Amino acid sequence: MINKPKWIKSKIPSGKDYINLKKLTKKNNLHTVCEEARCPNLGECWSKGTLTFMILGDTCTRSCGFCAVKTGFGGSIDHLEPKRLAKGIENLKLNNKNIEHVVITSVNRDDKNIESAHIFSQSIKEIRKLNLDIDIEALIPDFLGKKEAYDLIIQSDPDVLNHNIETVNRLYKHKQSTSLDKNRAVRPQADYHRSLNLLKYFSENSKIITKSGIMIGLGESCDEVKECINDLSFSGCKIINIGQYLQPTPEHIKVKKYYSLQEFEEFKEYAEENTNIVIADCGPMVRSSFRAESQLFSLREKLEKI
Repeated sequence: MINKPKWIKSKIPSGKDYINLKKLTKKNNLHTVCEEARCPNLGECWSKGTLTFMILGDTCTRSCGFCAVKTGFGGSIDHLEPKRLAKGIENLKLNNKNIEHVVITSVNRDDKNIESAHIFSQSIKEIRKLNLDIDIEALIPDFLGKKEAYDLIIQSDPDVLNHNIETVNRLYKHKQSTSLDKNRAVRPQADYHRSLNLLKYFSENSKIITKSGIMIGLGESCDEVKECINDLSFSGCKIINIGQYLQPTPEHIKVKKYYSLQEFEEFKEYAEENTNIVIADCGPMVRSSFRAESQLFSLREKLEKI
C-alpha cells in the first residue's frame, strides 16, 4: 500500500454557512454531488457558499471504477425538477448572499439521454428566469455523443460547459491487473474521443466557455497527462482541472501514485505556457467544481486583457 502524503488533507465541514446550507438543501429537497460523491472539498466549498447540484436522480447507469455514486437503473424522469431546483436555489440565495456560482451536474442516464438533456436545459432556463445574478456552470455527461442533446444545452446558454474527460486515453477501458481492483476499468462505458468531440462541438458551435478535468494517480505516465492536456487544448478548452485520485472505498480502483506538489505545478505551467488553455487549476485536492467561481473570474479578467 502506498502511504498518503501529508499534503493530502481536506477541511472538516464546519461553520455557520455550511450548517445553514446543509439545512436549506435538505429543506428544499436538493441533491448535491458534493455529498453523493463524497467530495473531499465539501467543507471548504460549502463554507464559501459554492454548491454543485445533482439532477436526474442519484443512480448512474455506468460503472466507472473510480466513482462513489451508486450504479443501477436510472428510473423515471421528474419533469418538475427544473422548477423545483430553480426555486430551491432562489431560497438558498435569499438566505445566503454569498452564492454567486452554481454548478448543475447529473449521473449518466444512457437510457434517456435526450430527456436528460431537456431537464438540464430547462433547469438552466428556470434559474435564468429568476434573475439571481448567479453564474451557471453545466457539468454534463456525454449523452452518448448525441448532438441533439448538445444543441439543447447550447440553447439554454450556461456560462460554462464542463465535461470531465477524467483520465488518459489508454486507461479508459484498461483492466486493472490486481485482485484488489476487482478487474475494474476506469471508464468502461465511456469513450475518450467522444468526450473530446463533445468539447470541440461546444467550442465551435457556441460562445460558451468550455472546461474539463482529469484525475491522476490511476497508473498514467506524465507524458500521457501532457498528451491529454494537448488534446483538451485542441478541443477548445479554456479551463482545466487536474487533481489527485483518492480511492473512495476499498471496492474501487486503488491509487497507483501520489503526485508531488511540484509535479502538479509542472502540469499547470505546461498547460498555461504551451497550449491555448488559459486557466489550469492543478493540485492534490482539485476537483471538477472546486474554485469554479474563482476560475471563471480569473478567465474573464485574462481574456479582457488580450
